[in-house]
Amino acid sequence: METIEFGHGVPPMSRLIYGVWRLAGDHDQSLSHVVEKVEACLDQGITTFDHADIYGDYECEAIFGRALHGHTSLKQKMQIVTKCDIMLMSPGKFPRRRVKHYDTSAAHIRDSVDNSLARIGVDVIDMLLIHRPDPLMDHHETGAALDALVDEGKVCGVGVSNFMPWDIDLLQSAMKHPLLTNQIEISLLNPSAFTDGQVAKAQMDGMPLMAWSPLGGGALFMPGSEVGKRTMPRLTAIGADFGVAAEAVALAWLMAHPARIMPVVGTNSLKRIANIADALKVTLDRETWFELWTLAQGKEVP
Repeated sequence: METIEFGHGVPPMSRLIYGVWRLAGDHDQSLSHVVEKVEACLDQGITTFDHADIYGDYECEAIFGRALHGHTSLKQKMQIVTKCDIMLMSPGKFPRRRVKHYDTSAAHIRDSVDNSLARIGVDVIDMLLIHRPDPLMDHHETGAALDALVDEGKVCGVGVSNFMPWDIDLLQSAMKHPLLTNQIEISLLNPSAFTDGQVAKAQMDGMPLMAWSPLGGGALFMPGSEVGKRTMPRLTAIGADFGVAAEAVALAWLMAHPARIMPVVGTNSLKRIANIADALKVTLDRETWFELWTLAQGKEVP
C-alpha cells in the first residue's frame, strides 16, 4: 500500500482510508464483526481510519473503541483521524440543543478531543480536523487551541474539512503549526473541487487531500441513475481490463490526479472492504481520465 507522508510529527498514512461513519448503521454491530472489518483493512495495508465525533449520532467512535479494547497489536498498526465542531441535534444525548450549529471555541475543541481519545481508547489522535467552516470562528482562538493540542501531544497534526481556500488561509494565519490536509467531497459525480480552487490550493501548498464520498454516495452505481447509465459501461470495461470492479476504477480516477488525493471509503460489507485496495491496480491515461469526466458530467469539457 502506498503511504502519504505529512511530516511534522504525523505518522505516514495509507493512501486509501477506511471511513467508519457507517459502523452504527450496520445490522451486525457485534464487536467481533467490527474487528473483522479492521483486520480486513489492515490485511491490505489500509491503516488509516477516519472518524468524527458526531458519526452514528455520536456512537461510532465508541463502537470502534469497544471493539479494539484489548487489541493492542491492531491499534499499533493504525492511524486515527477524527473531526470536531459540528453540533448535532440529538434528543437522546443533548436534549437542550435547539438547532444544529458549529462550535470552534477552544473549550469545545478541547472537550471534543478528550472525549474522542476516551471513546476510541487511544493516547493520541494522529490527525484532528475541524469538520466544517464556522461563520463565528475566532481564528486566533481556534488556531491557538489547535496549536496547544499539538504542543501537548494530544494530537500529532491538525487539518480541516470542507474548507475553501480562503477559510484555510484565515485559520492558518493565526497558527504556528501547519494545517496538513483538507478533507473535501470529490468524486466523478461531484468534481467541482477540481475547478473551484480547492484542489489548486492544496497543490500549491503541498497539502494532500482526503476525499469523502469518493463514490458519490453510491449514486454512480444505483440502478436507474442517469449518471450511472452513462458511466457504468465504461467503468466496467476498464475494470475488466485490470481485473477489478467498477468501484475500483472510480477510486483510481481520483488517485490519478497529482494532488495526492486520499479516498475515504466507507462500507460495512466485508467483501467490499477486502477489495478497496484494488484501486491501486488501475492505471488511467489522460484521455481516459477525461473520458470518464465527460461521461459523468454528460458533456465535454469547455
